[in-house]
Amino acid sequence: MKTAIVTGVSGNMGQAVVSQLLQDGFQVTGTLVPHDPYQPDPAQTAFETAIVDLTDEAASAAFVQQVIAAKGSVDAAVLTVGGFAMGDIASTTAADLSKQYKLNVETAYNIARPVFVQMMKQGSGRIFLVGSRPGSDMHQSKGMVAYGMAKSLIFRLAELMNDEARGKNVVVSVIVPPTIDTPQNRKAMPDADFSAWVTPASIASVIGYYASTAAADLREPVIRVFGNA
Repeated sequence: MKTAIVTGVSGNMGQAVVSQLLQDGFQVTGTLVPHDPYQPDPAQTAFETAIVDLTDEAASAAFVQQVIAAKGSVDAAVLTVGGFAMGDIASTTAADLSKQYKLNVETAYNIARPVFVQMMKQGSGRIFLVGSRPGSDMHQSKGMVAYGMAKSLIFRLAELMNDEARGKNVVVSVIVPPTIDTPQNRKAMPDADFSAWVTPASIASVIGYYASTAAADLREPVIRVFGNA
């Protein structure tokens, strides 16, 4: 049975990804933040969780090693944890940049690096990072400077990893969604056109496909899940 790591499994996207991967036959180990009230369904025997501070490099590496020791390999990793903040140049401080870097880059890198090292040893694996439109194009980062700058590094990380993995069956892809259709986003933007948004389940199904044997020959560094946006 294939194994997967999913970070942020209490979030809307994390829950959808876990559901999809379990449906696809993966054993899934997910991360929760300390004091997270989320309780997994005990009937999901192929799913387990661990409390991990993803901003702590040593704790993140230890978590990945525990998964490897228990499962023997990591076939897929979906890193959904991140953060968002508004702010133009005038209102964005260096501290704001640092916070967004920690939330969006460190939380991804601290898991992606040890997972990538393991996948290179295995000779196979798929890592999925979550990018954003502002991160992919600085012209769309106006008014969200720190967030856009931090998310832009996710694309650079994928490029670097894919360069190192060239010639091996290890692929790092950046998922780029538009606004995700969640209860929180609907509440924050009640007048928006929800039909132009993409659901977490739809994003998860795309990830499930790219993590499947059917997509084994695909090498997509950027996967834009835009729907009708």
